[in-house]
Amino acid sequence: MTNNNILNAPRGVADILPTEQPLWNHVRAIARRTAKRFGYTQIDTPIFESTTLFKRGVGDETDIVQKEMYSFEDLGGNPLTLRPEGTAPVCRAYIQHGMHNLLQPVRLFYIAPMFRFDRPQAGRYRQHHQFGCEAIGDASPFIDAEIIEIGWHYITELNISDVTVRINSIGDPDSRQIYSAKLQQHFSKYENDLPKLDRERLERSPLRLLDSKDETTRNISADAPHSLDFLSQEAMQHWESLLDTIEQLKSVYPSFNYRIDHTLVRGLDYYNRTVFEFEPSDSGSQTSLFGGGRYDPLISTLGGNATPGVGFGSGIERIILELQRQETMQPKFDHPDVAMICMGDNAAHAAVSLVAGLRKHKVSVVTAPTSRSMKAQMRYANQSGATYALILGNRELANRKVSLKPLRNNDDQIDVDLSPEAVAKIVT
Repeated sequence: MTNNNILNAPRGVADILPTEQPLWNHVRAIARRTAKRFGYTQIDTPIFESTTLFKRGVGDETDIVQKEMYSFEDLGGNPLTLRPEGTAPVCRAYIQHGMHNLLQPVRLFYIAPMFRFDRPQAGRYRQHHQFGCEAIGDASPFIDAEIIEIGWHYITELNISDVTVRINSIGDPDSRQIYSAKLQQHFSKYENDLPKLDRERLERSPLRLLDSKDETTRNISADAPHSLDFLSQEAMQHWESLLDTIEQLKSVYPSFNYRIDHTLVRGLDYYNRTVFEFEPSDSGSQTSLFGGGRYDPLISTLGGNATPGVGFGSGIERIILELQRQETMQPKFDHPDVAMICMGDNAAHAAVSLVAGLRKHKVSVVTAPTSRSMKAQMRYANQSGATYALILGNRELANRKVSLKPLRNNDDQIDVDLSPEAVAKIVT
């Protein structure tokens, strides 16, 4: 029988339960360590921003703005949106706080929740979490290579294997306009075969057809013109230098693997030149772990001075799914050092200062429910995962001792002076 009064979390969001926290903490720790190793410092932007930021920055015609944003008006009538992606807010902060006066490029990273009204599926939630890196203020292909290397270092530290970097250049705005016209000519020949959504994209944003998930459109895309054939001389030099640079990563990362993908365009308006995605080789896993690219037009679009930028965003849920699929790590749970067992009210009162003193000495302690029997408290201690049970009863109080029982090996139970210092000396 179903209880209709029980409230569940909304569709598309998930609780991160205590049993899952060790894996999440591991991934976030590797993300922070990787970013700091490359000289990136953390930035936190608000969970909600002006709706205009995303309409102007991400693009009015993108799927995010058209149908995926959580937008609302506050009590003052201001249009606001829950952050759907991390790059535009970081660039807004760069402009607002005068970061152009800092040493360039400014290297920033974030670990934050994002919100998109998307179809829930494996690794994709309506509230999901991203680790992202942004390098703002350097137009060279070497910083593009650095961003790609950060991504590769990240998955290497996580022991994720069999990944390929798909990479492409979509050129600069002028050459992309010419390329878009050529794409429109190509797809127009098959307009009647395209699904309704892609027919609409054909009119307003032909590049997005290359990013279509529809099999018919993808087959038509196989013979579409390539963006690399329309690059300006400057963009081509940038592209060739990038390829030369990332080739050198193979000497440091033997498993580093990339391929040029002419259909890769990414789905946001602010991208130019370099775009990339990290894709697991196993066809049964997700299509992409994470991706990014260069976004030189974005800061000027948001009202700042023309400033180049490049970065990536990595969904943590997708990374965790891949870790679980590859079984590359067994999460280590944080168990308490000591479980406190008290027999009687006098022992429970005496244990208060003992437990507080142990915690002051950096010993983690969990207290078993004092209303239960000795047997039940011992069962609790074992199930808590504690290394030791600390037993205090009338006999121990009379002798100013406490009994210390190892729970993870067959060592003998011993009596220790009833003081935090004496116990801490043994258990730490």
